[in-house]
Amino acid sequence: MTSFFLAPHAALRTCACALLLMLSAGGHAQVFVDPLNLSPRGLTDVPPARPPVPAQVPAAKASDPQPRETNPLPPDPFTSTQPVVFGSQIFTGRFGSEAFSGFNPDYQIAVGDRIHIRIWGAFNFDETQPVDAQGNVFIPNVGPVSVLGVRNADLTRQVEAQAKRTFRANTGVYATLEAAQPVKIYVTGFVRAPGLYGGLSSDSVLAYLDRAGGIDPDRGSYLEVDVLRAGKLRAKFNLYRFLLDGQIAPLQLQDGDTVVAYPRKHTVLVRGDVLNPYLFEFSKPVISAADLVAVARPRPSATHLSIVRKVGVDTRSEYHPLGAVANVTIQDGDEVLFTSDKYPGTILVRVEGAHLGERTLILPYGAKLQDALALLKPAPQANVDALQLYRISVAERQKEMLEASLRSLQTYALTSRSATSEEAALRTREADLIMQFIERARQTEPRGQVLLADREQAVNTLLEDGDVLRVPERSNLVLVSGEVLLPNALVWDPNARVSDYIQRAGGYNQDEDDARVVVLRQDGSVSDPGRGPLMPGDEVMVLPKIEAKSVEITRGITQIIYQLAVAAKVILDF
Repeated sequence: MTSFFLAPHAALRTCACALLLMLSAGGHAQVFVDPLNLSPRGLTDVPPARPPVPAQVPAAKASDPQPRETNPLPPDPFTSTQPVVFGSQIFTGRFGSEAFSGFNPDYQIAVGDRIHIRIWGAFNFDETQPVDAQGNVFIPNVGPVSVLGVRNADLTRQVEAQAKRTFRANTGVYATLEAAQPVKIYVTGFVRAPGLYGGLSSDSVLAYLDRAGGIDPDRGSYLEVDVLRAGKLRAKFNLYRFLLDGQIAPLQLQDGDTVVAYPRKHTVLVRGDVLNPYLFEFSKPVISAADLVAVARPRPSATHLSIVRKVGVDTRSEYHPLGAVANVTIQDGDEVLFTSDKYPGTILVRVEGAHLGERTLILPYGAKLQDALALLKPAPQANVDALQLYRISVAERQKEMLEASLRSLQTYALTSRSATSEEAALRTREADLIMQFIERARQTEPRGQVLLADREQAVNTLLEDGDVLRVPERSNLVLVSGEVLLPNALVWDPNARVSDYIQRAGGYNQDEDDARVVVLRQDGSVSDPGRGPLMPGDEVMVLPKIEAKSVEITRGITQIIYQLAVAAKVILDF
């Protein structure tokens, strides 16, 4: 009877084991396992909770790209909308995720460290042993060898001295520290996640702070981090020394040590033309501006610093040159802006086209066009009378005016009312075409040309830094472009009129009565096609005729086409 009842129990245990193996191998069956009945005597050791494993995770292939960095990069102080605390960039998980396995020569052997011992010759022994609770490692035929507190650099000599008492000759001894002691460290104070964290005794304080989420940037101090051992101060750390100079004192931690981050001290916000636009922390409420300059590191272009100081409900401002910061003080809560306050001494003008001299002219600030003309060396084929001047500020202004016209056109196109559903559908299609036209027009960049038609007054034009002077070559061609059949360059005929050139280019693409013609001179001026003959180098532009349901839309598109034709020599069809 006994064997009759034992067989079913054995079978049940076998089935249960098979079911558990199936689950561990990826089966989908779910079985409730009571942690209180893991052994015949009930609860002995509850396994730690594990996160659920996602199903059907594909295995990595050799051809797959490298996995992305799991730890995010710290916020960029130049693009962040909120002030970034200097020092917060340390704690992004890169210290806490890696254990420090290297040991310095001054590391002292502690209980729990693993020592690899090799003995060869008359006696062979090769084994890794942990340092026991009494600070010893055991070697056969030698006995316990005390290594507690021995420097890492002296470990081999210590073990060899003990082994030589037994093996006096024909024996070599080598000992090395294989793994540091696992420890658990308390991290508390003004950190994001205070708690007890595990690691190695060789890990730095930065690793344990990182595992605790780092110092709270809104409340914690990066200048005062202490390590306590049995309630007494063991070491002090200033993380700014590590950030700025790369210095951090090595410390061998022990099980039960406490890392404490103290509250934040005094802060100063730095912005502007600096390499480190951060919120800095200082140990004193009043510091010298020179100390702030040392950590903020202004760029070479910075010349002054402005200080905004809040005194009660009042706000006061100061402005000082960087050369006089020795006598300037910064207080807790100040906002310091580094600026580049310079006046131009010279300007740079670029010369292009038919010019035989230097392509870059350095002129004093306030120079006029006539000063640049005196330095020109025109080529024999140069047409100085059609000199062209391009300016960055004019191009920006032309872009602004074009954008204003486009916004006005967009408003009319999107707010037009319809009386019937058929008219609404027609306006919708028309609005889509207009939006496409607007997007194309926005991609056009004006040239920023300054017209120099009146040479007597033009020579007194003040030049700006970055101006471009272009000396065109003489030409006997007339360009015909736009709404013609064959846009082309034609040889100049003194007896031909505008209509003759258009006919030679294949004629209009639309009715002649609806055509709009613009003549652009070589100097950039616009001429009426009905006034005066064409000159060599002119360009005849035939603009498209616009037809729309709304008069305002027709006027707006026509105006934009004219702007593009004059400012950028571009015609956009609608």
